[in-house]
Amino acid sequence: MILKDKIAMITGGARGIGREIALVFAKEGCNLSLCDVNPDALAATQKEMEALGRQCLTGVVDVTKADQVDSFVQKTLDKFGKIDILVNNAGITKDTLLVRMSEADWDAVLGVNLKGAFLCAKAVSKVMMKQRDGRIVNMASIIGIVGNAGQANYAASKGGLIALTKSIAKELASRNVRVNAIAPGFIQTDMTAKLPENVKSEMLKQIPMSKLGTANDVANLALFLVSDDSAYITGQVITVDGGMVM
Repeated sequence: MILKDKIAMITGGARGIGREIALVFAKEGCNLSLCDVNPDALAATQKEMEALGRQCLTGVVDVTKADQVDSFVQKTLDKFGKIDILVNNAGITKDTLLVRMSEADWDAVLGVNLKGAFLCAKAVSKVMMKQRDGRIVNMASIIGIVGNAGQANYAASKGGLIALTKSIAKELASRNVRVNAIAPGFIQTDMTAKLPENVKSEMLKQIPMSKLGTANDVANLALFLVSDDSAYITGQVITVDGGMVM
């Protein structure tokens, strides 16, 4: 088990890609600290982790609030004594064309997707710098690379997250803390499952591999980036998109 006795804090860890990353990490021996805004989903995911024989701390946390982030980081340290891995996965969308986008929708998306990652990375990096060891993975998106009509706020947040990744990777490298970003493309989720078939067909035309990715595809890359197999990789943005962005 390549993450035996490691401690990973995952934001947005109760559902979707965050939950899948937690499961993959747990199967490799990692204990978890999961935060989300959905208490019921957190409770269900905690049971899954514990069924695998792992310790799992959970907390309802709004990552846009520094006091809530700092409190949860301290609770994680109180329970486990260290934090080896941070996965900034929490994210939201509020899609609409620019001319219709409200200031509130802009602020909400930038708040969770970018400010939330900043607050978590700031809090956890202090711990990792003292440890002189750590791994941070930020969940970006191909939309942060190529943009997308109707997603100006989301694209800005993910593009900003990519820039944040590169900047803090340079700041933390001398303390043996590696920071990388994953940029998923079209991934099978509850949202994509509800799309009309003609929309799915158009999506597939954009993907050279002609299929959607899975949450497990993303989780497996996250596992690689936090393992010793990627010991000389930092400040990188790796797409998981079936070849959409080349």
